[in-house]
Amino acid sequence: MSTPTPQRQRTAVVIGGGLAGITAALRLADAGVRTTLVEARPRLGGLAFSFKRGDLTVDNGQHVYLRCCTAYRGLIDRLGAHALTDLQDRLDVPVLGLAADGTRSLGRLRRAALPVPLHLAGSLATYRHLGPADRLRVVRGALALKGLDLDDPALDEISFGEWLRRHGQTPATVEAVWDLVGVATLNATADRTSMALAAKVFQTGLLSDPGAADIGVARVPLGEIHHDRARAELERAGVRVLLRAKAAELKAAEPHAVRLESGELLSADTVVLAGAQDTAAALLPAGAIPGQQRLAEFGTAPILNVHVIYDRPLIRRPFFAAIGSPVQFVFDRTEHSGLAVPGAQYLAVSQSAAEDEIDLPIAELRERYLPELARLLPAARDARVLDFFVTRERTATFDPAPGTARLRPGARTEVPGILLAGSWTATGWPATMEGAVRSGHAAADAALAGTGRLPVDHADGRWPR
Repeated sequence: MSTPTPQRQRTAVVIGGGLAGITAALRLADAGVRTTLVEARPRLGGLAFSFKRGDLTVDNGQHVYLRCCTAYRGLIDRLGAHALTDLQDRLDVPVLGLAADGTRSLGRLRRAALPVPLHLAGSLATYRHLGPADRLRVVRGALALKGLDLDDPALDEISFGEWLRRHGQTPATVEAVWDLVGVATLNATADRTSMALAAKVFQTGLLSDPGAADIGVARVPLGEIHHDRARAELERAGVRVLLRAKAAELKAAEPHAVRLESGELLSADTVVLAGAQDTAAALLPAGAIPGQQRLAEFGTAPILNVHVIYDRPLIRRPFFAAIGSPVQFVFDRTEHSGLAVPGAQYLAVSQSAAEDEIDLPIAELRERYLPELARLLPAARDARVLDFFVTRERTATFDPAPGTARLRPGARTEVPGILLAGSWTATGWPATMEGAVRSGHAAADAALAGTGRLPVDHADGRWPR
């Protein structure tokens, strides 16, 4: 009797060490594929990372997730990092309003333990930043949003702002509710956002399940989760992790070949391009996706973070939102960063859709934001600023403008074994950590299809084994 020939182990190269690449590499390795992860930077985590500034550990920006972000939460569990995050028991967003005369008022967007949409009814009924008529307009707008078909391609052809005006929303409701939520999650104002993406955010986050919008944050610097824990789990799964390694060329063949700038040549049955859209476009073989030139049409949107360390505590809550001010969201990062100055407090101001400010000099940003923080937080007027710095992500997300859907390719390409991942691909989600992780799952699903190792469903966040 002849001895059966051992089946050759399948191989994969994942290019890009952000959340999409980490997810795809772990999934492939867990399925028995010999996997190499290539990342040009000296760290994993993509655009959700940390760095050292003296004794501080600084996140490049404030990243949050929601309870409905089941795929990202599943990745956190897979990394053994659940205890390193905090998730609200119930949605609660303090909203500090600033009138033209400097009068301050505090409202709250929070949910009750009631079914949708009653879970937000009590909060809206007492929301101090809107009068009774505008509160009713918001309710009517929410009910209209709930009834939309997310699969309707026409939604991507109009802006969220246009839709809101058609449905009776006013500048006050847009500022106090729709843009308050939308700018932070979509990285664009309502008038510059695809209605399809806005509908996805509001339907999923606020109108699908009472707890869907409960907010989660990391208790530790993001690097401890997205780099330290991720690298340890990747290597434990058998993934070869190459940092400071840039892919210079992808040659489609059987097997495919990835040439690194160092000259090393990696061969693989599967190649997942999990970097930014411009990186993928530069490596994709010609004709790999229909209308491949459309990748060059992708716009990007920036996020600015202003970091201020005061000599005394100014806020007692973990975060608050602001309206009537250029300030959007303010987070307390004191414990998170390891700040060792007794009595001091580290605040991070997160500014999405920051096209007009992303390239301003630090001195100009200081002149703009310190007085605004003093208007919002009177105790800041007498506080001493110990440090002031900014972090800029000029290409933080893809531009979520109307017409974006047609630009977003799926995971599969026309070349067998070459796949795409990244929050910019066709996940149905905006450019979020959740979208990135889902894209990594989609690429791994496509690679594993037909191997007998494809899970039935991963959408609930349970990591397939």
